[in-house]
Amino acid sequence: MEAAKFGKKWLPFCRENNVTERCPDAYFGSNYDQTVKTREIKMMYENMKMKVENVVERGKINDEYISSEEDRQVLSQYWAEDFSRQNHPSVIKVLLNSNNDVDSSGGAMPNLIYVSRQKSNTTQHHFKAGALNALLRVSAIMTNSPLILTLDCDMYSNDPLTAQRVLCYLPDKSGRPNCGYVQFPQRYHGLNKADVYACEHKRLFLANPIGMDGLNGPSYVGTGCFFRRRVFFGGPSLYSQPETAELSPDHIVDKPINSKEILSLAHHVAGCNYENQSNWGSKIGFRYGSLVEDYYTGYRLQCEGWQSVFCHPSRPAFLGDVPISLSDVLNQNKRWSVGLLEVGFSKYSPSTFGIRAMGILMGQAYAHYAFWAIWSFPITIYAFLPSLALLQGLPIFPKVHEPTFLLYTFLFIGAYVQDCLDFILTQGTFLRWWSDQRMWLMRSLSSFVFGSIEYAIKCLGVPTHGFNVTSKVMDDELSKRYDQGVLNLEFHHLCLFH
Repeated sequence: MEAAKFGKKWLPFCRENNVTERCPDAYFGSNYDQTVKTREIKMMYENMKMKVENVVERGKINDEYISSEEDRQVLSQYWAEDFSRQNHPSVIKVLLNSNNDVDSSGGAMPNLIYVSRQKSNTTQHHFKAGALNALLRVSAIMTNSPLILTLDCDMYSNDPLTAQRVLCYLPDKSGRPNCGYVQFPQRYHGLNKADVYACEHKRLFLANPIGMDGLNGPSYVGTGCFFRRRVFFGGPSLYSQPETAELSPDHIVDKPINSKEILSLAHHVAGCNYENQSNWGSKIGFRYGSLVEDYYTGYRLQCEGWQSVFCHPSRPAFLGDVPISLSDVLNQNKRWSVGLLEVGFSKYSPSTFGIRAMGILMGQAYAHYAFWAIWSFPITIYAFLPSLALLQGLPIFPKVHEPTFLLYTFLFIGAYVQDCLDFILTQGTFLRWWSDQRMWLMRSLSSFVFGSIEYAIKCLGVPTHGFNVTSKVMDDELSKRYDQGVLNLEFHHLCLFH
């Protein structure tokens, strides 16, 4: 609600001053022009930020923060005593209506609708994919726009022309008649000089998608992706009809978004029991069955016949935060490892089902991700075997005077040189490549190992930790050490059990 009020001042300011950094925090953290108007806008932003942080810290909304009777009714309805994060009704509130709301210059504001799906302590919830499916249904009821953008909560738009750029590809203008989504690389701001935790993931977000773009297109990485709504309802030639006509991608919404009928139906489709005995998560919408729902959803869409496009403009379209502690980095990679193995050893394995559906090259491209954690076994052996052999006096490498030593040297140096070149050619640096090599070994001997163990335990029916959200809260002391390039080794454990 506070952001909607601030937006009425912020958007005209951006247009008048040609501001491309549409995130106010990023803009005011840069070398901006110190004018009277800029200082006024900054003060408004700081006041808004202070209000929100105070409410979160106190856990309640005081009367001085309520500016109208409408705000009071909304907050009293949804912020009741029995309202908690895991037990609350559907929350859908139209904050801005493009037909009625205007900014400070008289221009129309875009629709802005707050949505939180119903939660119940007695109901099992799918995490990110379930939330996205609820949003997919609510947006179908209220606007049914043909294009959908998914973006992580820590990311912001870095280029206001991104949406126009996407229209060059969608729909059917990319030379790929079945193009279903456009994926932008995941880029970050605030990385330290050495990127000590190797969070850029150059191969995952840049090098590999460029190669896959030469085939059927890149995988979906969970953020910075524009979809055609139609892709969530079956393959290009196989349409899966949703339960109600209002959820169909061809449905035309002819009622105001704040009408009683629309809001009632929107609350209904956001209910926690709505998906029971339905095709949501299996044949319709974002797919369930893996902790890495983004990878799994993109994979299943391409198996159904959809293609994708990789768009990598010189100016990053979106920027986000990175985890700044070793504990968060390793736990994030452990979660990815478990989710990828869930796909790799399922009936939809890229090595079998994927190759049949997409061909051997695309199938192997997805299999390369799915069996990521398996690297832990050869790397663990390589970490211990030479040391043990040295202690026992057993030679396992060729000696300098043997002919095979030249071959061994060529393969060893050649592999590292090629990997370094691939990294640097994707706008990397040697220092960050070295950090990447260091973190690769850390992940392989910790995250991948624990991820493989957790997956094996899950297969045996033992309850595990499940989905854990990566923390990107910017603790001041932690941030200071990260900016200095100091590894934060004060992590406690990689959780396996409840």
